[in-house]
Amino acid sequence: MPSLSDRLTESILGIIRDGGLRPGDAIPSARELAKRFAITTPTVREALRKLEATGAVEFRHGSGTYVGPTINNVVLANPHRPPITKDSVLQLISARLVIEPAVAAQSALARRAENLERLEAAVTNALVPPGGPAFALNFHVELAAASGNPLLQEVLASLLKVRVREQQLIRALYDNRGRDHEEHQAIVDAVRAQDAVRAEQLTRAHLDNIRQTVESAPEFS
Repeated sequence: MPSLSDRLTESILGIIRDGGLRPGDAIPSARELAKRFAITTPTVREALRKLEATGAVEFRHGSGTYVGPTINNVVLANPHRPPITKDSVLQLISARLVIEPAVAAQSALARRAENLERLEAAVTNALVPPGGPAFALNFHVELAAASGNPLLQEVLASLLKVRVREQQLIRALYDNRGRDHEEHQAIVDAVRAQDAVRAEQLTRAHLDNIRQTVESAPEFS
């Protein structure tokens, strides 16, 4: 049976959704929520901490509580952060191999001019060294966005968010920035040409190259 704290988190999420609040919007304070639900402020804070752990809300010191960046995600990261293993990294790549080649094919058929502009901007991200400043646009998320299906974009963004540390390690291991950039650019060219077969093949080959790099790396944990 759900605890009071669990039921309260659902109620707070209901306030956010019913109010049409978006990431970055302020939500009522713990004291206001306590009055609304006729419960103690510490109980409200416990529920808010649970939501913070998943990124659904975020606290800003001296400012208040705000809707977090993952409020609409279909998949959320485990706040307990299990250790990274070689198997967990390969699992992420395997999942991406199931999803991304088919998404690339769909994107080649459905892309619009604005998608191509964002993809071209995101291609540059491949040239940034691991640990360097990241661009706002993620190439693989933008490729999914070009499919015209917001749920595909959300699923892929959520997957990369859930396994962000594995993704960071993949980027460090696949540390040939020029090759990464060329492979991304070739995918964009296929999408621009609306060549679904080639977009799928190139995306699969790109992820296969990453998988082989990880497989040949020494064991880590």
